[in-house]
Amino acid sequence: MSGEETVREKLANFLLQHPGEEFSLEDLAYALGLKRSESKRLYEDLVHVSKTLWRKTDGKVYVAMVPPVCLSCGYVFKDLKRPRRPSRCPRCKSERIRGPLFVLVEKK
Repeated sequence: MSGEETVREKLANFLLQHPGEEFSLEDLAYALGLKRSESKRLYEDLVHVSKTLWRKTDGKVYVAMVPPVCLSCGYVFKDLKRPRRPSRCPRCKSERIRGPLFVLVEKK
């Protein structure tokens, strides 16, 4: 074993060090030293890390998603099943979308 952390381990450790802070996918990719081409994979990694933290802490810690928002009309994409950045707004058809934000939540 090389001792090198996996991307998911790095992601979990980074989020655990910054509870309550919101991060975009780009913020997380930069913090983990990932190339832009590798950052799309982080969506799946975030789902996995959230489930792992939830399970290991008996439901006390998880990663929450602040939904994407249209910057033109304010539409909130609150019905997304999986984290992703929508390509355009269903209301105004704008492509000016602020992607989802992710935050580590700790229940008291």
